[in-house]
Amino acid sequence: MFLKLIIYKVRKLYLIMTLEKQISKTFNLKGNNWMKHANPWSIWTRFATLPFLIFAIWSRIWLGWYSLIPILILIIWLIINPTLFKKPKSFNNWGSKSVLGEKFWSERKTTPVPSYHKSIIMILTILQTIGGIILIIGLWKLDIYLTINGTIIVYFSKMWFLDRMVWIFEDMNKKNIKK
Repeated sequence: MFLKLIIYKVRKLYLIMTLEKQISKTFNLKGNNWMKHANPWSIWTRFATLPFLIFAIWSRIWLGWYSLIPILILIIWLIINPTLFKKPKSFNNWGSKSVLGEKFWSERKTTPVPSYHKSIIMILTILQTIGGIILIIGLWKLDIYLTINGTIIVYFSKMWFLDRMVWIFEDMNKKNIKK
């Protein structure tokens, strides 16, 4: 029984790490591109894209198939955004720290982060997923209440997630300073 539990946990962790690697690959987040994405302009312009994407998807009522044009433009924007901006002059801001914390988190297999972050990050990831599902259902059904509630859940859980990434960044910097 104990062995089955361990195997289950290892498989679950592998799937999560594989998904994270795939997301990083999709957004070309490797090497110096993490530093570019840590530019506050990259962070906040990307973060502000969700309402536009929601509106573009909702516009299928008025635009029909032409709504795919703004949807595709916004998806392309989300994919290329992390590499468009220059490395910031300073990383001493909340947004930059959140991205660099995400970098530490994505590399936790090779450079372990403090274990007390794991549970809350899993909870926040689940909340973001639930919010995303509610949002998608709301957009599919054109239900304004589901769409708004899904958006609120996504944004609040994402902000809390990013705040936790700042915490990871600061913990890892303290850890590296002590060495």
